[in-house]
Amino acid sequence: MLARLYHATWGRAFAWGFDRFQAASEDAGMREHRRRLVAAASGRTLELGAGTGANVGLYPEAVTELVLTEPFGPMAARLRERVLRAGRDDAVIEVGAEQLPFAADSFDTVVVTLVLCTVEDPAAALDEIARVLRPGGSFLFLEHVRSSDPKLARRQDRLHRPWHLFAHGCNCNRDTLAAIEASPLLGAVTSRGAVPKAPALVRPLLEGVAHAPR
Repeated sequence: MLARLYHATWGRAFAWGFDRFQAASEDAGMREHRRRLVAAASGRTLELGAGTGANVGLYPEAVTELVLTEPFGPMAARLRERVLRAGRDDAVIEVGAEQLPFAADSFDTVVVTLVLCTVEDPAAALDEIARVLRPGGSFLFLEHVRSSDPKLARRQDRLHRPWHLFAHGCNCNRDTLAAIEASPLLGAVTSRGAVPKAPALVRPLLEGVAHAPR
C-alpha cells in the first residue's frame, strides 16, 4: 500500500519536473542524438514510452503516421499537451510496451528513446516490437545501458535500488544490448557514447538499429 502511494505521489512530481530535470542534458546534445536517431524513421511509425514528448517535432516528413504510447497517466497527459501545442494530431495511447493493442506487421518503424531501462519485462517488449513491425521494418533505439567498464558496472549494481526508487522505475544497470541480441530482432548495428550532463550511473549510451525478420 505504501509502495503504491509512493509510486503514485512521486510519479506525479517526477512527470511534472521531468522536462526540467532533462533540460541541461537535452541542450548539451541529447536532443541532437534524438534528432539523428528519428531521422531514419519512415512510413507508419510507433514510438513506445514517449514520456512527455521530447521527440515530438523531430520526426522527418518520411513519417506518414505517428502513434505515441505512454503507460503512465501523468506523463501521457503532458505528452498530449505537447502534441496539441505543436499543432499535431498524433494518436496518444496509454499502454505498456509488453502488450501492444496493434495488429502484427502494422508498422514500418518502431522507436524507443530511454525507455527499455524502465519497462518491467524487456524481453516481452522486444517480442512485441518484432511482432508489430512489418517484415524487415526498422527498430530504432537510443538507451542508457549497463556500463562496459567493470568498475562503473559494479557501482550501477550497488546503487541500483536507490536509483530505481528516485528515477521512478529506471534500471541503471540493465544490459539492454544483450536483451536486443536475444530477441527476435535481427542485425543490430550499434554505437556507444555518453548521455551529456547526466549522472555517471546513467551516462553510458547505446544507439542503434535492428530489423524485424523478413
